[in-house]
Amino acid sequence: MKKPKKTLSFDDVLLVPQKSDIESRSEVDISGHINEVKLTIPIISSPMDTVTESDMAATMSMVGGLGVIHRYNTIREQTAILKETLQHCSHAGAAVGVTDDMGARATALVAAGASLLCIDVAHGHHTNVERAIKTLRDKFGSKVSIMAGNVATAEGFEDLQDWGANVIRVGVGGGSICSTRIQTAHGVPTFQSVLDCSQVVDEAKLVADGGIKNAGDIVKCLAAGADFVMLGSLLAGTQQSPGEVFKNSQGQRYKSYRGMASREAQVAWRGKARSLEGVATTVPYKGDVEDILADLTQNIRSGLSYSGARSISEFREKAKVIQQTSAGMNESRTHILSR
Repeated sequence: MKKPKKTLSFDDVLLVPQKSDIESRSEVDISGHINEVKLTIPIISSPMDTVTESDMAATMSMVGGLGVIHRYNTIREQTAILKETLQHCSHAGAAVGVTDDMGARATALVAAGASLLCIDVAHGHHTNVERAIKTLRDKFGSKVSIMAGNVATAEGFEDLQDWGANVIRVGVGGGSICSTRIQTAHGVPTFQSVLDCSQVVDEAKLVADGGIKNAGDIVKCLAAGADFVMLGSLLAGTQQSPGEVFKNSQGQRYKSYRGMASREAQVAWRGKARSLEGVATTVPYKGDVEDILADLTQNIRSGLSYSGARSISEFREKAKVIQQTSAGMNESRTHILSR
């Protein structure tokens, strides 16, 4: 084994405030493109069965983001969800796996109007993913955007880019309900992965995925080189996420949220559990996801304005990062209540 490399996580870094002449956050453009599809906010909802079905995907599109409909159902069910979504919005993505019904599922989804296919596996730097990307690219050409991942290294990103993916998810083991790093001892802090992968970006878009807890983490991802972020836990528990609202004995409202590698999700999906790399839990009910996205968007724009940047590309050029100690992180948090 080589000497371990020192890596950085979100809480290890801060961005340095710089001179700004931005008088209003409305001056800050945080839009981006995936082929012909313009996203006015850099946020994509995760293809999880407690995050993205028709309500979430439609709302994501209407507010300027993108929803990716999960694959943990039958082809008929997923296609029906996609068709329902597209009665209310202009674009939506949909996930596929790498084996069994991938070809039939992808064909049905593209026929139903999917603008993006997401090859959704935990370990994206794999020959199965290479085969899947090339199969879909041969079948659909440039008609459909292909998202793939997840990867944690520059080598992984470069390979997926060379194989034909034009959108790549970056981050392994950082999700709030993911236990991959504990159960398998593999992973890289998401911020470090984004930094590393941004060095080899050619044409593919970089999507930071995993470990994002707040708007500040999104801003750090964009500074490090991400084009978009993918969110799960921040959007879970909302009105638009799948599942029923229930109350506990104190009358507080909750919804379910689970990792797709959790025992509960695997049993519900395929009737048995294999490798367990996630957990299932409940989260407080959060109300309308539009309100959450509005708050995140405002804070992202504020983040860029602190560096005097009016666009994400300008922000990448201007951003200055420093490391902070654990004492610095404690100072960064609101701390009056802990006195």
